[in-house]
Amino acid sequence: MKKIYWRPHGTPLLAIILVAVFSVGGGLAVERFRITERSPYYAVQMEASQLASEAMAAIKQERLKKGLPIDSGADPAQSGLIGTFISPVTSSSGNLEAKQTSINPNFAAVIVDLLEEAGVHQGDRVAVSVSGSFPAMNIALYAAIKALHLKPTIISSVSSSQWGANDPDFLWIDMEHQLYNQGIFPFRSVAASIGGRYDKGKEMSEAARESIIQAIEKNGLLRITDKTLHENVDQRMSIYFKEGRPKAYINVGGGIAAVGAERRRRGFLKSGLTPSEDHLTDKGKFVVSRFLKEGTPVIHLENMKQLASQYGLPAAPAGFPEVGEGGVYSRTRYNKWLVGALLVGIFGGLYFFFRTDLGFRLLQVSYRRKGSAPPEPMV
Repeated sequence: MKKIYWRPHGTPLLAIILVAVFSVGGGLAVERFRITERSPYYAVQMEASQLASEAMAAIKQERLKKGLPIDSGADPAQSGLIGTFISPVTSSSGNLEAKQTSINPNFAAVIVDLLEEAGVHQGDRVAVSVSGSFPAMNIALYAAIKALHLKPTIISSVSSSQWGANDPDFLWIDMEHQLYNQGIFPFRSVAASIGGRYDKGKEMSEAARESIIQAIEKNGLLRITDKTLHENVDQRMSIYFKEGRPKAYINVGGGIAAVGAERRRRGFLKSGLTPSEDHLTDKGKFVVSRFLKEGTPVIHLENMKQLASQYGLPAAPAGFPEVGEGGVYSRTRYNKWLVGALLVGIFGGLYFFFRTDLGFRLLQVSYRRKGSAPPEPMV
């Protein structure tokens, strides 16, 4: 015998309201009760940040040993990693708040996260470009590289924008060499350029350029000396690929040969990870676009305030941040069980009120549209 059940022509308004209220309330509950858990890379992140903190402290001690003063107004964290407003080796204008924001060892944890996201693993080779503009970020990068046991090939741009490593007596490559000599980092730059306009320091005096050249030679680094920017980029790529194909390219700052002029890269290259499938529109004129065309992911570290906001780090902290502080060490995800229960509840309610007559009978509502007939039997 065929079974007969009853189904109303119209759905009670109260049933629609109940399902809607349950759906909205459930959605709010899912957002409200998300689960916070430690980053899967927590141990490595902590190791990298602790190492960055020790390296920054070592640079501060070396600065004081050299008798170079620390400007507490410009450097409230008393890090010794903030330079002066202007000096003979200053290449361009700089944002003091961005420099202050970079004084945070927890950026090493951010870089670990970005490298893991880029698919870089222990023992991989990476190409690195740094400048004197953000010495603290350079240190954070080196700490992340060491903690992940990577093999870096590093090229430095020596000159600096305002408030960076722009003291002629304590340039970035001097800091780097000091950290290498103390055994804090087992690697350092293999080559360096003057930096600044055209990567030749055209905006600086001849004496300033000569002092940078002497610093490069004193630190035993190969000097990038090609006449044109295109040849400069060719030489850098040759150095990067000498020991094998890099798994990723990491750049700190806005070196012209590395990433091009700011007005050209704005809107195309943002701070953080740029996947290998993304391309710039400069036809391979700079190192970053060469790597992207090669299918190599790029990590660009320049907009410090944006990076800090994205990873829960403070902007321009008044003091030196403690290791382990910031949202970078945790992940927030939705509660899968709560989401599942919400979906079951919504679909169950829809079926109960729209596909059976039980909900109709339970609510005891005679909902009829104009001209509708009573419930009809359906086979």
